[in-house]
Amino acid sequence: MAIVIVGAGHAAGQAAASIRQEGFEGDITIIGDEPHIPYQRPPLSKQYLQGEQGIDRVYLRPEKFYADKNITVRTGVTVESIDRENKTLSTTDGEVAYEKLLLATGSRARQLDVPGADLDGIHYLRTINDVDAIRDALESPKKVVIVGGGYIGLEVAAVCVDTGHEVTVVEMEDRILARVTTPQMSAFYHDLHAGKGVNIVTGVRVSSFAGDDRHVQQVTCSDGTSFDADLVVIGVGIIPNVELAQNAGLTCDNGIVVDERAQTSDPDIFAAGDCTNHPNALLDRRLRLESVPNAMEQSRVAAANMLGGDKTYSSFPWFWSDQYDLKLQMVGFSTDADQAVYRGDPATQEFAVFYFKDGKVVAADAVNSAREFMVARQLVGKAADPDALANPETDLKTLL
Repeated sequence: MAIVIVGAGHAAGQAAASIRQEGFEGDITIIGDEPHIPYQRPPLSKQYLQGEQGIDRVYLRPEKFYADKNITVRTGVTVESIDRENKTLSTTDGEVAYEKLLLATGSRARQLDVPGADLDGIHYLRTINDVDAIRDALESPKKVVIVGGGYIGLEVAAVCVDTGHEVTVVEMEDRILARVTTPQMSAFYHDLHAGKGVNIVTGVRVSSFAGDDRHVQQVTCSDGTSFDADLVVIGVGIIPNVELAQNAGLTCDNGIVVDERAQTSDPDIFAAGDCTNHPNALLDRRLRLESVPNAMEQSRVAAANMLGGDKTYSSFPWFWSDQYDLKLQMVGFSTDADQAVYRGDPATQEFAVFYFKDGKVVAADAVNSAREFMVARQLVGKAADPDALANPETDLKTLL
């Protein structure tokens, strides 16, 4: 049997390894359109951008792993179409046959469509090549404007400030991190960045870019204000790569629609990672998640089921973000809550927030509090005493 994996990110790399771990001895081929073997994206906006990690540490596994496991990795190859009837893929490097297919096509950066958006010096951050270009541009002091106050934008802001650049963040919502966290956590991170010298502007959209000699020099906003810029980094969300699946007639709706087994509407085609819209029985809803744990766990389930297993995927989502010397770890969705309790003082930059709904823990945010985060992952979905969690004298182990 031949298994083909389209994509070369976290989900693809993990799926290939898991298929071998399941005992499969047939052909495995990974096809990626980038010139790199499967790699991790989280370090790109943090350690790799800052130069703390080389490319070898960004790769999910060393190149030797794929050779040792007899896994073929075809880089720089684009899959153009799927012929489901004949079980073949048309690629820029010829036709490839499959018996089981995994779509791990991931996502791409959402583009900002305003006048001047094609000027040099305007970057998106999604790939290794993107970050290489930004790093080269940051070799001398720059006025940096970051469009988008989400996690990627703020991580880039932290790196740029730490390496001596002047940074402005422009966010169209009325607060940074508005889509992903509570007003209180947004305020905490606003104060953190402002205290480091970042100029944060909220409630305005970027309306245009301008420059001379084809290079960006100015960013103008919807309220008429403008900012000088030598470099612009845009982080306004991502779009799932569903076109390949859609054109093949697979069901898509804010992602490639899969069941709890990671199976698409075609029984021989599975999907995993950012590109999927999947059911979560624990949360009683469908989700499309942009997270490493989701990609890893879902791809393991897909690997088992492609080989005839019957595993299901359902877990509480968790994420993390590194900004300056703070690690934020999150589990669940704080937007589901009707009550929040703090454990520790945000002023110390070491605290946790537990979120409740109907007496059950539904989410938690932990800043430099790994112990509280580990407890939160075990408590989420369960009833707990808010007062006990808030009391720093409470031994957390007694609550499990």
